[in-house]
Order: sequence, then structure tokens, then C-alpha cells
Amino acid sequence: MLEPNGLLCAGLDLSPARILDAYRHGIFPWFNPGEPVLWWSPDPRMVLVPAEVKVARSLRQRMKRGGYEVRVDTSFREVMLACAEPRAGQSGTWISQPMLDAYARLHELGYAHSVETWMDGELAGGLYGMAIGRMFYGESMFSRRPDASKLALVHLCRQLEAWGFGLIDCQMETAHLASMGARPIPRSEFIREMKRLLEWEPVPAPWRFDPSVSS
Repeated sequence: MLEPNGLLCAGLDLSPARILDAYRHGIFPWFNPGEPVLWWSPDPRMVLVPAEVKVARSLRQRMKRGGYEVRVDTSFREVMLACAEPRAGQSGTWISQPMLDAYARLHELGYAHSVETWMDGELAGGLYGMAIGRMFYGESMFSRRPDASKLALVHLCRQLEAWGFGLIDCQMETAHLASMGARPIPRSEFIREMKRLLEWEPVPAPWRFDPSVSS
């Protein structure tokens, strides 16, 4: 395996057209502040099939208790800012101002989406990512209260399954995502399945989830 795994090139800009073209080829930007834009396509690729999301018993019980609301595309910039907040064991964030501005513009264009978990009237957790055709590219998650990001992910998976989405790109392998059902697959397999899903008609933006799908 080459190190760093999947680094293709450095430079270029973060225009919507360039980012969309990169995603359509299985490439995504990821870099630290002060670095040039770095473009990645790791092998293997971590993916989550929406129908295969794992819901632990404790999380299932939490969902039955309620006391939360999952919204979509209502607070995109706030979700990105929350994902950029410092975390334990990390000295900084890769979600810099140029990334924030780029994805906020993609949200305005209907490609980038946020899934938000609200508790007691406050944004408690969530995630954001990109959708092209019936392919979803996950970018980042955050939790301010227990299980908040997991609730957002489960609701997203159930809605994506209902809409006919075949894959969620998780990019890099993590234990957290693996516990939710994500798994690594060869990049060649990822690219093949992604290209098939990109040919499907997109879901019109802004997204609205069907409450009956996640019940």
C-alpha cells in the first residue's frame, strides 16, 4: 500500500465545478489549514450500504423513547461549524474557511446536505455530505449529546434506502463507522458501483425526509 494511501495530487481550487468533477471520479479534497488543497482516492474505500446500517439495541431503545427531532437541510452552515469544533485528542480541524465556503456554495446549488439531530430546541448532533445521482458522499459528523450523530446517520440511511441510494462513501476506515455497518471495499469496486449510481436522477433539493420511513 502506498503512503499516504490515496493521495493523488496537490493544488487547484475549490470551485463547485472542480469539486463535483472530483466526486464523480471518486476523489475528494482533504487538507489542513496552510497546506495546498490535497486530493484523495484511497484504496480500499470505506463504504456503508444504507440497507446494512447496524442499529445497536441501546440505540434502538433510544429511538423508541423519542425526545429528539431529525431535520434535513435546515442548518447546513451550523452543522459544518460544529463538525469543525475541536475534539479530544485533536489539535485542529481540516474544515477550514475555504472548505466551509466551498461546501456552503454546493449546498446552495443543491448538492451538499446536512442531517441534524435536535434535542430540547438545540442542535445536538448531525452530519453533512454530498449527493450526486443516487450516491451519497459522507464528509463529517459531530455529537454534542450521546448518540446524536448516530441518530442522524440511521435516519439518513433509512431515507436513502427508500430513495434508492446504493452507497454512502465513508472515505476513511474508522472503528465508529465500522460499528455502524460500514466496511472497506476495493477502490475498483467502489468506482464501478459509484458510476452506476451517478446515472440515476437526483432527489430534488432541499431534501425533506418522510417521517414514516424512519419510524
